[in-house]
Amino acid sequence: QVQLVESGGGLVQAGGSLRLSCAASGRFVGINAMAWYRTAPGKQRELIATITNGGITNYVDFVKGRFTISRDNAKNTVYLQMSSLKPEDTAVYYCRADIRSTNLSSYFPFWGQGTQVTVSS
Repeated sequence: QVQLVESGGGLVQAGGSLRLSCAASGRFVGINAMAWYRTAPGKQRELIATITNGGITNYVDFVKGRFTISRDNAKNTVYLQMSSLKPEDTAVYYCRADIRSTNLSSYFPFWGQGTQVTVSS
């Protein structure tokens, strides 16, 4: 059974920083793209950043220059370093990884359980 476990959320003041982690565990052959999403109160889930297994990154405009996505392939982990946080960044943050399980021939998306980030003004 493949699992994604997130950590690193919490309460921070505006202008502060947080680092989220998401580690994949279980039986799988490989991990392709990884990504971070968030769901703000009253809003739909939105994509924040993606990273390929080769390290190519993409960001949504409103986090460029403030958030950095990275990964450690040896640890099957993706990170999201968030800086200059704003109250509007308050949301539940989810990681997603496209993983090929041992009993499958294709990659499928797996999701973390979500971690709350609250930014106070």
